This record gives sequence, structure tokens and C-alpha cells, in this order.
Amino acid sequence: MFGVYLTHPQVWIDPAMAVPKWGLSDLGRDRARVTAANPWVRSLGRIVSSHETKAMETAAILAQAAGVPVETDEEMGENDRSATGFLPPEEFEKAADWFFAHPNESFKGWERAIDAQTRIWDAVSYILDRHDPAVPIAFVGHGGVGTLLKCRMTGTAIARDADQPAGGGNLFAFRLADRTVTCDWTPMEFWQG
Repeated sequence: MFGVYLTHPQVWIDPAMAVPKWGLSDLGRDRARVTAANPWVRSLGRIVSSHETKAMETAAILAQAAGVPVETDEEMGENDRSATGFLPPEEFEKAADWFFAHPNESFKGWERAIDAQTRIWDAVSYILDRHDPAVPIAFVGHGGVGTLLKCRMTGTAIARDADQPAGGGNLFAFRLADRTVTCDWTPMEFWQG
């Protein structure tokens, strides 16, 4: 059986609001609805989401199609970037490059990549260790920690080139039996299971 780690799609960017409170944009919501129409979504027996608004909104759309409740886990949140607050897109991309290139150091007070990787790995592992491997599961979260998780699952070094394409709304899949990654980042609405 399969598991997926899915990142929330496009969001409404509001510099005056804390990033974890941002919600999906119209495009993000539309992409989640298109994804929810895929047969693999209806086969999900469990959906576990980050507690951040954009992830919970994505998970809720999928959960409605699957007919299952959404579980949340605070440990699945995005890497903590609250020390710098909102960064304009160009500055954010430079900061993200630095974050991935220096995993054992903090970018201006951000959570270190190595710490965020340990946190997401521990959260997902805890859930999977207690999950029935015959039941498909989706984890709904964020690009940064999703990339760190994928690096850990594939045994590769933390690197920006392992990141999802810009915009979000991608997934990678893995086998529940051995947690082997079976597909790299794929737009969520295109994956066929």
C-alpha cells in the first residue's frame, strides 16, 4: 500500500499576518479540488495534516472526498521562520537557499534544517509505526519540511535541489511496507496512484 506526503498548493500572501495563518488562494483551492477527484484520494483511510491553516484547508478538501476525518499534528509544521517574519519572495528564495546549504546553522534565528528534519521524521515515523500498512495514508504539510523528510527517506544529504517545484501542491509517494520513496515530487493533481 502507499503513503504520500503532499504539500499545500498556492496561498494568499498577507505580509501583515503570521505565515502559519495564511490560507489557500483560489488557485490553491481549485487545485486541491481537482486532486480530490482522483480515485487514489477516495482510497485514503487516513489523512494527517500540519496544524497550519493552508495545510488544514488542503487536508479538509481531500478528507471530504475520502470520507475520513483530518488528524492534525503540530510537529508537522513548516520550519520555524518566525525570527525574520515575512520576507519578500526574492529575499525568501535567497534565505531558503542558505537554509538548505547550511543545515547545521540557523538563518537569522530560523529553525535549523537538521532540527526541522529530525522533527518531521520523528512525527511521520511515530504515526507510521502505529499505522496499519494495508491502509493508504496521506500526510499534508509544507515544502520545506517535506523536502527534508524526502531527503531522510531517500538517504540523501539535505539540499535545495531536492525541493519541490515552486508554487507548492506537489507530492511524493512511498511504500508503507518499507517506506521506500516510489516517485519524486509530482503535481498533486497529476499523480495517478
